Amino acid sequence: MIAFPPHTPDPPHRESPAGLPDGLPVPGRFAHLHPDDGACLMEAAAMLAGDRFTDSPARTHPVLAALARVVNDSVGDATRHALWPLAAELADARPADRAYAPRLVGAVVDEARVLRPASRRLARHGRACRRRGERLAHVRAGGLPGRVADLLWWRGPGRRHLEHALRALCAAPDADQRLARLLRNAVTEARDGVAPGGRVPTAEERCNR
Repeated sequence: MIAFPPHTPDPPHRESPAGLPDGLPVPGRFAHLHPDDGACLMEAAAMLAGDRFTDSPARTHPVLAALARVVNDSVGDATRHALWPLAAELADARPADRAYAPRLVGAVVDEARVLRPASRRLARHGRACRRRGERLAHVRAGGLPGRVADLLWWRGPGRRHLEHALRALCAAPDADQRLARLLRNAVTEARDGVAPGGRVPTAEERCNR
Protein backbone atom coordinates (compact mmCIF):
# COMPACT_ATOMS: atom_id res chain seq x y z
CA MET A 1 0.00 0.00 0.00
CA ILE A 2 2.67 2.48 1.07
CA ALA A 3 6.44 2.36 0.55
CA PHE A 4 8.40 2.13 3.76
CA PRO A 5 12.13 2.48 4.47
CA PRO A 6 14.30 -0.65 4.60
CA HIS A 7 14.42 -2.42 7.93
CA THR A 8 16.18 -5.21 9.72
CA PRO A 9 13.94 -8.23 10.38
CA ASP A 10 12.88 -8.68 13.98
CA PRO A 11 14.38 -11.74 15.69
CA PRO A 12 11.65 -14.26 16.54
CA HIS A 13 10.96 -15.26 20.11
CA ARG A 14 8.02 -16.49 22.15
CA GLU A 15 7.41 -13.81 24.76
CA SER A 16 3.93 -12.36 24.46
CA PRO A 17 3.02 -8.94 25.85
CA ALA A 18 0.90 -8.86 28.97
CA GLY A 19 -2.77 -9.66 28.41
CA LEU A 20 -2.23 -12.07 25.51
CA PRO A 21 -1.75 -15.84 25.49
CA ASP A 22 1.80 -17.15 25.61
CA GLY A 23 3.20 -18.54 22.38
CA LEU A 24 2.34 -15.69 20.02
CA PRO A 25 5.18 -14.72 17.67
CA VAL A 26 7.22 -11.61 18.29
CA PRO A 27 5.68 -8.40 16.85
CA GLY A 28 7.31 -7.51 13.54
CA ARG A 29 6.88 -5.30 10.50
CA PHE A 30 5.32 -6.50 7.24
CA ALA A 31 3.86 -9.91 6.40
CA HIS A 32 5.54 -13.17 7.39
CA LEU A 33 5.58 -16.60 5.80
CA HIS A 34 5.39 -18.50 9.08
CA PRO A 35 4.81 -17.66 12.76
CA ASP A 36 8.36 -18.80 13.50
CA ASP A 37 9.52 -15.71 11.60
CA GLY A 38 7.36 -13.36 13.69
CA ALA A 39 3.99 -11.79 12.99
CA CYS A 40 2.45 -8.45 12.22
CA LEU A 41 -0.50 -7.22 14.26
CA MET A 42 -3.08 -8.64 11.85
CA GLU A 43 -1.33 -12.01 11.63
CA ALA A 44 -1.48 -12.21 15.42
CA ALA A 45 -5.19 -11.35 15.24
CA ALA A 46 -5.71 -14.16 12.73
CA MET A 47 -4.02 -16.64 15.06
CA LEU A 48 -6.17 -15.54 17.99
CA ALA A 49 -9.29 -15.87 15.81
CA GLY A 50 -8.35 -19.43 14.86
CA ASP A 51 -7.96 -18.38 11.24
CA ARG A 52 -5.17 -19.40 8.89
CA PHE A 53 -1.91 -17.44 9.20
CA THR A 54 -2.81 -14.33 7.21
CA ASP A 55 -2.77 -10.57 7.59
CA SER A 56 -6.38 -10.41 6.32
CA PRO A 57 -8.43 -12.51 8.77
CA ALA A 58 -12.08 -13.01 7.91
CA ARG A 59 -13.44 -11.61 11.17
CA THR A 60 -11.68 -8.24 10.86
CA HIS A 61 -13.18 -5.49 8.73
CA PRO A 62 -10.99 -5.11 5.62
CA VAL A 63 -10.64 -1.34 6.01
CA LEU A 64 -9.68 -1.72 9.66
CA ALA A 65 -7.20 -4.45 8.72
CA ALA A 66 -5.65 -2.17 6.09
CA LEU A 67 -5.22 0.59 8.65
CA ALA A 68 -3.75 -1.84 11.19
CA ARG A 69 -1.22 -3.15 8.66
CA VAL A 70 0.04 0.35 7.83
CA VAL A 71 0.22 1.35 11.49
CA ASN A 72 2.05 -1.86 12.39
CA ASP A 73 4.58 -1.34 9.60
CA SER A 74 5.10 2.39 10.19
CA VAL A 75 5.56 2.81 13.93
CA GLY A 76 8.68 2.12 15.98
CA ASP A 77 9.29 -1.04 17.96
CA ALA A 78 8.14 0.41 21.30
CA THR A 79 4.81 1.62 19.88
CA ARG A 80 4.30 -1.65 18.00
CA HIS A 81 4.73 -3.62 21.21
CA ALA A 82 2.34 -1.27 23.02
CA LEU A 83 -0.30 -1.89 20.33
CA TRP A 84 0.16 -5.66 20.42
CA PRO A 85 -2.74 -6.29 22.88
CA LEU A 86 -5.10 -4.86 20.21
CA ALA A 87 -4.66 -8.15 18.35
CA ALA A 88 -7.20 -9.77 20.67
CA GLU A 89 -9.81 -7.13 19.78
CA LEU A 90 -8.94 -7.12 16.09
CA ALA A 91 -9.58 -10.86 16.02
CA ASP A 92 -13.32 -10.14 16.07
CA ALA A 93 -13.88 -6.62 14.77
CA ARG A 94 -16.11 -6.68 11.71
CA PRO A 95 -19.20 -4.50 12.23
CA ALA A 96 -22.09 -5.09 9.88
CA ASP A 97 -22.78 -1.34 9.64
CA ARG A 98 -22.08 -0.37 6.03
CA ALA A 99 -21.28 3.19 7.11
CA TYR A 100 -18.32 2.03 9.22
CA ALA A 101 -15.87 1.92 6.29
CA PRO A 102 -16.43 5.49 5.02
CA ARG A 103 -16.51 6.76 8.61
CA LEU A 104 -13.16 5.13 9.32
CA VAL A 105 -11.54 6.41 6.13
CA GLY A 106 -13.04 9.84 6.82
CA ALA A 107 -11.55 9.85 10.33
CA VAL A 108 -8.09 9.14 8.90
CA VAL A 109 -8.56 11.86 6.28
CA ASP A 110 -9.65 14.35 8.95
CA GLU A 111 -6.54 13.56 10.99
CA ALA A 112 -4.38 14.16 7.91
CA ARG A 113 -6.12 17.50 7.30
CA VAL A 114 -4.93 18.67 10.73
CA LEU A 115 -1.42 18.39 9.32
CA ARG A 116 -2.29 19.73 5.86
CA PRO A 117 -5.28 22.07 6.28
CA ALA A 118 -4.72 23.69 2.87
CA SER A 119 -4.93 20.40 0.95
CA ARG A 120 -7.88 20.56 -1.43
CA ARG A 121 -7.47 16.89 -2.24
CA LEU A 122 -7.86 15.87 1.40
CA ALA A 123 -10.86 18.20 1.71
CA ARG A 124 -12.53 16.51 -1.29
CA HIS A 125 -11.81 13.07 0.13
CA GLY A 126 -13.25 14.06 3.50
CA ARG A 127 -16.46 15.35 1.91
CA ALA A 128 -16.80 12.20 -0.18
CA CYS A 129 -16.44 9.98 2.89
CA ARG A 130 -18.95 12.02 4.88
CA ARG A 131 -21.51 11.88 2.06
CA ARG A 132 -21.16 8.13 1.72
CA GLY A 133 -21.31 7.59 5.46
CA GLU A 134 -24.46 9.70 5.75
CA ARG A 135 -26.06 7.89 2.82
CA LEU A 136 -25.37 4.47 4.34
CA ALA A 137 -26.10 5.37 7.96
CA HIS A 138 -29.63 3.99 7.84
CA VAL A 139 -29.19 1.36 5.14
CA ARG A 140 -29.64 -2.22 6.28
CA ALA A 141 -26.63 -4.51 5.98
CA GLY A 142 -26.77 -7.65 3.88
CA GLY A 143 -27.62 -8.43 0.31
CA LEU A 144 -25.26 -9.11 -2.56
CA PRO A 145 -25.73 -5.73 -4.33
CA GLY A 146 -24.74 -3.84 -1.20
CA ARG A 147 -21.72 -6.06 -0.58
CA VAL A 148 -20.55 -5.62 -4.16
CA ALA A 149 -21.02 -1.84 -3.99
CA ASP A 150 -19.06 -1.64 -0.74
CA LEU A 151 -16.27 -3.81 -2.16
CA LEU A 152 -16.01 -1.66 -5.30
CA TRP A 153 -15.89 1.50 -3.20
CA TRP A 154 -13.16 0.08 -0.98
CA ARG A 155 -11.04 -1.23 -3.83
CA GLY A 156 -11.41 2.06 -5.67
CA PRO A 157 -11.85 5.51 -4.09
CA GLY A 158 -11.97 4.28 -0.49
CA ARG A 159 -8.53 2.71 -0.63
CA ARG A 160 -7.07 5.70 -2.51
CA HIS A 161 -8.45 8.14 0.08
CA LEU A 162 -7.00 6.05 2.92
CA GLU A 163 -3.58 5.70 1.30
CA HIS A 164 -3.26 9.41 0.55
CA ALA A 165 -4.18 10.36 4.12
CA LEU A 166 -1.84 7.79 5.62
CA ARG A 167 1.09 9.06 3.58
CA ALA A 168 0.63 12.47 5.17
CA LEU A 169 0.32 10.98 8.66
CA CYS A 170 3.35 8.72 8.29
CA ALA A 171 5.46 11.77 7.43
CA ALA A 172 4.49 13.64 10.61
CA PRO A 173 7.13 14.11 13.33
CA ASP A 174 4.72 12.56 15.87
CA ALA A 175 3.49 9.84 13.50
CA ASP A 176 3.67 7.08 16.11
CA GLN A 177 1.31 8.86 18.48
CA ARG A 178 -1.13 9.89 15.76
CA LEU A 179 -1.25 6.46 14.13
CA ALA A 180 -1.58 4.60 17.43
CA ARG A 181 -4.45 6.84 18.51
CA LEU A 182 -6.23 6.39 15.19
CA LEU A 183 -5.97 2.62 15.37
CA ARG A 184 -7.16 2.41 18.96
CA ASN A 185 -10.18 4.60 18.16
CA ALA A 186 -10.97 2.57 15.05
CA VAL A 187 -10.83 -0.70 16.97
CA THR A 188 -13.08 0.67 19.69
CA GLU A 189 -15.70 1.79 17.17
CA ALA A 190 -15.51 -1.52 15.32
CA ARG A 191 -15.89 -3.55 18.49
CA ASP A 192 -18.86 -1.43 19.57
CA GLY A 193 -20.50 -2.28 16.25
CA VAL A 194 -20.07 -6.07 16.53
CA ALA A 195 -23.11 -7.75 18.04
CA PRO A 196 -22.46 -10.71 20.38
CA GLY A 197 -22.65 -13.97 18.47
CA GLY A 198 -22.34 -12.18 15.15
CA ARG A 199 -22.44 -14.29 12.01
CA VAL A 200 -19.39 -15.54 10.16
CA PRO A 201 -18.72 -13.51 6.99
CA THR A 202 -19.73 -15.00 3.67
CA ALA A 203 -17.31 -15.91 0.90
CA GLU A 204 -17.86 -12.57 -0.85
CA GLU A 205 -17.13 -10.67 2.38
CA ARG A 206 -13.80 -12.43 2.75
CA CYS A 207 -12.39 -10.49 -0.22
CA ASN A 208 -10.34 -8.40 2.16
CA ARG A 209 -7.60 -7.04 -0.02
